Amino acid sequence: MCLVFVCDEDETVIGRHPAPGACPYCGGMVQAMDVESKWRFCFLPVCFKTKRKYYCSVCARHLVSM
Repeated sequence: MCLVFVCDEDETVIGRHPAPGACPYCGGMVQAMDVESKWRFCFLPVCFKTKRKYYCSVCARHLVSM
């Protein structure tokens, strides 16, 4: 008998708001998104994390803050 364990990650956008600065590629407006991620193992929630991700609203590139 073979058992298969399912492990996946769900991401939901909690909120969006404008962030200061401009995109270094096209000069567009930067947008900050608050994202909640949920790790599940065999349909049981294991971990909840809230992250802030930055995107350009014009060229839709993912921007990394350093």
